[in-house]
Amino acid sequence: MATATTHSQSESSRVTLSHPGTFAGSIGWLLAAIFLLFFADGGHTIPLTTWLAPLCLLRFVRAQPRLRGLAIAYAVLVVMRGISYHGMIPIPGIFYFIFMIISGVSAVMPYLADRFLTPRLLASPSFSPRLRVLTSTLVFPVVFVVTQFIYTHGPMGSWGSIAYTQSGNLALMQLLSITGIWGIALLIGLFASTANYSLELGLASQPAIKALAIFATALIAVLILGEARQTLLRVSSPTVRIASLSPSGEPHALDALLPAALSSNPTASATAAFETAAAAIQDDLFARTEREAQAGAKIILWSETAAFVLKQDEPALLARASALAARRQLYFALAIATWTPGADRPLENKVVMIEPTGNIAWQYLKARPTPGPEMAAAAPSDGKLRYIDTPYGRIVAAICYDMDFVQLMAQAGALKADTVLSPASDWQAIDPRHTEIASFRAVEQGFNLVRHANLGSSAAYDYQGHRLAVMDHFRAEPNNRTLVAEVPIRGTRTLYSLAGDWLAWLAIATLPLLIYLALRKTSSHPSGLRSCTSPPPA
Repeated sequence: MATATTHSQSESSRVTLSHPGTFAGSIGWLLAAIFLLFFADGGHTIPLTTWLAPLCLLRFVRAQPRLRGLAIAYAVLVVMRGISYHGMIPIPGIFYFIFMIISGVSAVMPYLADRFLTPRLLASPSFSPRLRVLTSTLVFPVVFVVTQFIYTHGPMGSWGSIAYTQSGNLALMQLLSITGIWGIALLIGLFASTANYSLELGLASQPAIKALAIFATALIAVLILGEARQTLLRVSSPTVRIASLSPSGEPHALDALLPAALSSNPTASATAAFETAAAAIQDDLFARTEREAQAGAKIILWSETAAFVLKQDEPALLARASALAARRQLYFALAIATWTPGADRPLENKVVMIEPTGNIAWQYLKARPTPGPEMAAAAPSDGKLRYIDTPYGRIVAAICYDMDFVQLMAQAGALKADTVLSPASDWQAIDPRHTEIASFRAVEQGFNLVRHANLGSSAAYDYQGHRLAVMDHFRAEPNNRTLVAEVPIRGTRTLYSLAGDWLAWLAIATLPLLIYLALRKTSSHPSGLRSCTSPPPA
């Protein structure tokens, strides 16, 4: 018993941070963190570095005086995130840097919580060494999840979530169907805190080996179960041919003509010039839609705002689309931009769903316009997703940026959507990341997905995240930017679609408990609290 007591006291003392290290002694960890952060997220992502970068920065912060370490960590996170996300966030000029400075606060919070709470938890004499280790290694990942969860309720949605860096790892992505993106974030944070704890003890020590073994076992179990889900619960429903297309030629061809046509008193010549140019794009889209219908497509989708139309011309456009849908027996998801001259918010960015009868089933306005000019111009949406039941399953539409909002897309799961059609419009800096983000919603909510992006990657996915077809705007023939895919007609119900953000709320509930355990007043240990350099008692 005496031996066990000595060992536990030694273990806790070796990881207690009683004094900071020197800056020079930990510069290697800082330099490694800076290097890894460049590849950990953004436009140059290497998935493995996403796991390693938080560990290195955590090691550096742990070795510094609190204020100095956290100030340097904050500066590094702001600068490196600003570099890695350059061009990927549609915020102009100085406002981009202001946004990075503000968002850096949430990025540094896990390190701040770890630096203030973890030493207190490790040094607490009021509960067992094992419980001290457990609670201390939970601080970083719990705050990691909490800050990212809060961030997703802001104007950027889930854009920037660390989980998206693991796109392509289908075994890991199956965890989304249970926990959403929070499970992946928790694992990445838990790796950093567990590995840091083990390094503090020395990797050859028995407690360090045990801690790493427990984490490795959990991670391997997640990966094995993910592979098992894909193998044993293979997607096997019948398929339907879906075609999606974006305009030919140069994008934004109508932008120069739009301001004059939208003035409160547009001239006849300005209106005519706009209508003529818009009609040419519409004619191309209708001709290609007809061709895809002849080739066997039963559902056809246009990319976001594929056709521009003035409000007074919209009835004629919809009548033309209805006639085509009835003639070819199509479910036609017409993505258009309807502009109302003189209006304060002149843009209706919407999907009009037309049935094979030619009837309009519904119109859906984009719920989450992109921050900037679109948000300023867009007519408000009621934020409610629409659905239509078809022989090919229940179909829901969501437009581009809508897919970045976890809570909004939970509606698709609640509606038991089989397939989501997502017209989109991107830019090269976020190609293919933005389409990959949308695929996470498919795995979370259990629906199949067709996302067609002008100026980006268009892709179809099944509800396990397997990519069924892909077309890149920048590599496709300019006059044939068309995606064709055989898409399963049945989705699935996932635990996440039923239980929602349960893991994030569990993390939120756990955080006050960790703070309480770290800060509560307790009687001193009879032998006294010893520093990390003090020898264990005899």
